[in-house]
Amino acid sequence: MSTQTPNRLQSRYAGITLEGTAHPLSAWFVVALRLVLGGMILFAGLGKFAAVPGGEAFNAAGYLGNVDAASPVAGLYGAMAASPMLMDVINVIIPVTQVLIGLALIVGVFVRLAALGGAMQMGAFYLGGWEGEWLALFDSTLVYAILFLALGAFAAGRILGADRYIEQLDFGGQPLTDRFPALRYILG
Repeated sequence: MSTQTPNRLQSRYAGITLEGTAHPLSAWFVVALRLVLGGMILFAGLGKFAAVPGGEAFNAAGYLGNVDAASPVAGLYGAMAASPMLMDVINVIIPVTQVLIGLALIVGVFVRLAALGGAMQMGAFYLGGWEGEWLALFDSTLVYAILFLALGAFAAGRILGADRYIEQLDFGGQPLTDRFPALRYILG
């Protein structure tokens, strides 16, 4: 077990201050969370590339076209399912981005960007699965969305990940993120 001093967590927003300390083992759990979520979404994407039983390729139209009418996105998703051209794009974007998000999280590269992409997908799935019941408010896709956002907030790519090294690459005599501060929003 580590004997280092725990990290201090502090945030002030809208007049509210949150404070705490993280246990020294927290870094290991952040890495574990990154690997588990990365593997989950990687294999979800890879599974969409494989033909389903019966020989049919992945097609999101069935999901989008059958969203419960109580969902706030039912009309939008139904319209998307009705557009063959849009479905051709969606049927490529979903599995490709899932594979890229998964790989990025596992390697720890562009983690904030990947975490945002994962959270956005889970948010879209959450809205599509909404059936209008308040008891179903906290389903697994919402939990996954929050976990993806947590990875970005913890800068999980800096902990045993490639982002830690990319941020320090020398670019014109400066670390990359000092030279291009906007990269801090996608690395980490």
